[in-house]
Amino acid sequence: MKKTKRFKKKTPSSKNSKLSLFQKPDFKFFKPCPLSGKGAPIIDYKNIKLLKKYISESGRILPSRVTSVSLKKQRELSSSIKRARLLALI
Repeated sequence: MKKTKRFKKKTPSSKNSKLSLFQKPDFKFFKPCPLSGKGAPIIDYKNIKLLKKYISESGRILPSRVTSVSLKKQRELSSSIKRARLLALI
């Protein structure tokens, strides 16, 4: 007896299959970078007020997935935080 392969019928793939039951299908998780664009603050080691927003209570630099900062600005931010720590501004 020969075994025949049985294929399951493919259901049409929809974008809603990966979303949870209570989530709207048009909802996106993207947040724009708060340090890029028009009117954005300049990242500088002397700007302590800005740097403290991106440091946790324990003194660690918050990751970009939490703060939604772009990769380029995250690098600038981390280097200016480290420089401010070195100069004892933070």
